[in-house]
Amino acid sequence: MTLVLRTTTRTTESAPVLPVVPTGTAPLLQLQAEMRSTDGPGAIRCVGHSRELALGGIPVMCSACRARRDWLLINLGRNVWVRCRCGNQWLEPEISRADFDALVGGPHGTTYPSVEAGLTALGFDGVFAGIYLE
Repeated sequence: MTLVLRTTTRTTESAPVLPVVPTGTAPLLQLQAEMRSTDGPGAIRCVGHSRELALGGIPVMCSACRARRDWLLINLGRNVWVRCRCGNQWLEPEISRADFDALVGGPHGTTYPSVEAGLTALGFDGVFAGIYLE
């Protein structure tokens, strides 16, 4: 499993426009395209999001430490998780893979040998619980 981490300063205040699916496209082909990893088999893609995150106009807040910004968004297949600096992580069904792809700026990123190594390198392993980095 490879962890590809990217950072961005883009905001997600408004939902990006999703691509229009051509009429007659088979639902199974759409699902297959969403499940296909863009960086190799079993790749986990991550993108840092230092600003506040609002989903449907409601600001996201960590249930463990009450943080309101400085998130790591993690994508595997069609699922996206949000991870806080305190180490709290949850599946966020409001963020689709298309939304995640809109946040990823380009093909460049850092590859880490394991998920744990990537989380430690970026400071999302719980060490910085309650600390906001500017």
